Amino acid sequence: MAIAKKGGTIHMVCRNKDKAEEARAEIVKDSGNKEIFVHILDLSETKKVWEFAESFKKKYKALNVLINNAGCMMTKREVNGEGLEKSFASNSLAMYILIKSLIPLLEKSPDSRVITVSSGGMLVQKLRTGNLQSQRGRYDGTMVYAQNKRQQVVMTEQFAKAHPSIHFSVMHPGWVDTPTIANAMPDFHSSMKERLRTPEQGADTVVWLAVSEAAGKNPSGRFFQDRQMVSAHLPLAWTHSSQLEDQKFMSVMEDLAKSFQPH
Repeated sequence: MAIAKKGGTIHMVCRNKDKAEEARAEIVKDSGNKEIFVHILDLSETKKVWEFAESFKKKYKALNVLINNAGCMMTKREVNGEGLEKSFASNSLAMYILIKSLIPLLEKSPDSRVITVSSGGMLVQKLRTGNLQSQRGRYDGTMVYAQNKRQQVVMTEQFAKAHPSIHFSVMHPGWVDTPTIANAMPDFHSSMKERLRTPEQGADTVVWLAVSEAAGKNPSGRFFQDRQMVSAHLPLAWTHSSQLEDQKFMSVMEDLAKSFQPH
């Protein structure tokens, strides 16, 4: 809504057609901006993510901003049609594939940016590459989600190094009152109800990172909260991964992504 009001052309990539069309109608009505397009895609379906990104690249000549906002938190371990754990497929691999596929389009566009909505939950997780599909141990959806969110931070840092002409950032929106929080973390939701943010407050830093001149002046690859660059680790934290671990993770992601790439 905020970017539409500023005159941006918006491509909404959504899973649920009815909700997407409803949101689109509301955005058009409130912003007066008709350049709002809906694309239906379930980000947990890995091959379809590739197909979407590749066809988008053929159809459109420019992409200034990619916002990776969709996410999922599972209560039990489920796999997608490709045999990948759904949380990892939606939160991590889909982000990797969208960025990887759309980089040529972003590089052609002026002042291009990639913003990923992570979570403060990642502060309690160190990058782990040995159990990406959560096959070992008891499945804890909240911790799997937090691990995916740490993976997003590492991917942002690594993509920023590899593609200096694009501004990459990752951010924590704060704890926002959304159906996801209510459904996936009911106890947290009811105890925190009074202190949760509105969607507009949660989106503020995303919008700022996407369109403001000031945001683009910050170094690429960094973590943000409330329009401020903040550390991606707590003080004295054990959550730092080595350069070798980060590179190993990226090459695992590269191989996984490639294995589902349509030829």
